[in-house]
Amino acid sequence: MTHKTRVLVVDDEPAVVRFVRTGLNAAGYEVTTATGGEEALKLVGKKQFDIMLLDVFMEPVSGLDVLEQLGPSRKLPVIVFSAGSSVLERVMQAGADAFIAKPVRPEQLASKIEEVLRRKKATV
Repeated sequence: MTHKTRVLVVDDEPAVVRFVRTGLNAAGYEVTTATGGEEALKLVGKKQFDIMLLDVFMEPVSGLDVLEQLGPSRKLPVIVFSAGSSVLERVMQAGADAFIAKPVRPEQLASKIEEVLRRKKATV
């Protein structure tokens, strides 16, 4: 049996979460969702994921807070997706593996997920 890529999708907008989950499930990914940074950190502590899709603009725990709390030695690749491209430099400095601007199509996310996972695998 082949392993499905386990994706944690973190966004505080329910419509975005549903849209991304539906698209990635259809593409063959195993998707878990979190509606905020605090929930995401708890899930990462309990379950193993292959990659995280993380929104930046959430309260009270932002995507930047999540990146900082995971720390620079984390093994989990993180793709930040956000409506504000003005945060690109900050999220990359905080340790994100990639950035993709909203609105995003599921096939764009799937392509970016595969790109980041290939890059991570090559460095291991």
